[in-house]
Amino acid sequence: MSSAALFIALAAFGLGTGAAAGLLGVGGGILMVPFLTLAVGLSQHAAEATSLVVVLPTAIVASVALRRRGVGDLGLALRFGLVGALGGAAGALLALALPAATLRVVFAAFLTVVGLRLVHDGVRA
Repeated sequence: MSSAALFIALAAFGLGTGAAAGLLGVGGGILMVPFLTLAVGLSQHAAEATSLVVVLPTAIVASVALRRRGVGDLGLALRFGLVGALGGAAGALLALALPAATLRVVFAAFLTVVGLRLVHDGVRA
């Protein structure tokens, strides 16, 4: 893939990921990691690290847009964010300790469980 084509693909996917984050509250890991590993060819570790960096500005912009409409609990979000940052550091260290193949299987299992739960809850509703 040429450099220009890769840039266009990444920009388009970034726009789609940002829209999904704002609409569904998802984006980084669920959408970006598979894209970066399967379409771009990054290693599992590099894809996860990249998605974490991308999530920050995406989450900030979407959160500001929602807060302007009075949606969300800022105090609760900040408390979860603080604890989440500590968990994120621990998770990153654990990810670095795992082989890429194991990390990929753990990630795929997580996506499978989340997907099955969403389907189950959607069918029941």
